[in-house]
Amino acid sequence: MQNVLSNEILHQSKVKEKILFDSAIIIAGSIFMAISSQFAFYLPFTPIPITGQTLAVLLCGTVLGSRRGGLSLLLYVLEGAIGLPVFAGGHGGMAVLLGPTAGYLIGFIPAAFLVGSLAEKGFDRHWYSMLFAFLIGQIVIYFFGAVRLLSYVSFEQIFRIGVAPFLIGDAIKASVVMVLLPSCWKIIKKKID
Repeated sequence: MQNVLSNEILHQSKVKEKILFDSAIIIAGSIFMAISSQFAFYLPFTPIPITGQTLAVLLCGTVLGSRRGGLSLLLYVLEGAIGLPVFAGGHGGMAVLLGPTAGYLIGFIPAAFLVGSLAEKGFDRHWYSMLFAFLIGQIVIYFFGAVRLLSYVSFEQIFRIGVAPFLIGDAIKASVVMVLLPSCWKIIKKKID
């Protein structure tokens, strides 16, 4: 009886430790996203800034996995929704989530989940499959962004102001994530599993 009780206490302790660790890395992911958002550069012909956000989305999804990565980005969006200055350029509040960039912000959540899901299926083991996962994640972000941007510009303008200016930068960010990923695995992944 005592052995069963001590096993149950040990199990509960491990569950609490896992919940605490998961919570900490989800919060850390949202903080990393908020910091990455502050590297913002605005182009004169589009309301969408060039930021470090997509780098953070890809990295959070790949390293934290589908659930933790998606929750990290959900927490980030909720932080901004309540007014914390976590969005690009230190903005926050519901006005941003109702504006032209809202689709991209919302798209970060399923993109991180999807990239994380593909990483969990082994897409992060080879550069070519990882690149494919990043491409899929990026398409999700562009899709959500373009759908919201349609409320502000014509369909013909979507690619010109909502996608094309960001393609080269997003390719560079995906390459940076590929370089950073092995180090991130060493630091975080072993503790997650």
